[in-house]
Amino acid sequence: MTSASATATKAPATAPAVSATPTPAPSTAAYDAGLLLLRVVLGLTVAGHGVQKLFGWFGGGGISGTGQFFGSVGYPAGDAMAALAGLTETLGGLGLAAGLLTPLAGAAVTGTMINALAVHGAGAFFAPKGMEYELLLAVAAAALTLTGPGRHALDRVLPLPALRDHRLPTGAAALGLGVVLAAVTLLVRG
Repeated sequence: MTSASATATKAPATAPAVSATPTPAPSTAAYDAGLLLLRVVLGLTVAGHGVQKLFGWFGGGGISGTGQFFGSVGYPAGDAMAALAGLTETLGGLGLAAGLLTPLAGAAVTGTMINALAVHGAGAFFAPKGMEYELLLAVAAAALTLTGPGRHALDRVLPLPALRDHRLPTGAAALGLGVVLAAVTLLVRG
């Protein structure tokens, strides 16, 4: 039993204080701007490497020079592999920059960079003989594949809901495809 005086001295329960001004929901404008910046810089950088391989632009070796390099590191049919890598980098990079077919573009870049990492090996991390550059490109492309392009992308106007309303499973499936194709290419290399 409790006495009347003990009951009277208990402090009444109070609800937590509520702010007079509610906290606004976070805006996605900053995220979309950040994704746009990342997509454009990453995509154009990778596309630049692709046109080096395809056309010899920007001091690149073109199909012939790049093909010789690919042959020297164990890829069969060096010219064909140079064309494949050049097309993958060019189209994947431009797709990322524009936000067009972003999961596939990001997966293509990721797969190509996995092969570049295998060629460079794990001898060193930092330049000039390191692999940090290829790793950064691979991880950034994989991140865009998983997150989607943001609102400032051509995917938003396509009549494909899986691209317009990007979801993690779509990105994960595309990334899985890119990794599998990279592994097959590495098996061909032997």
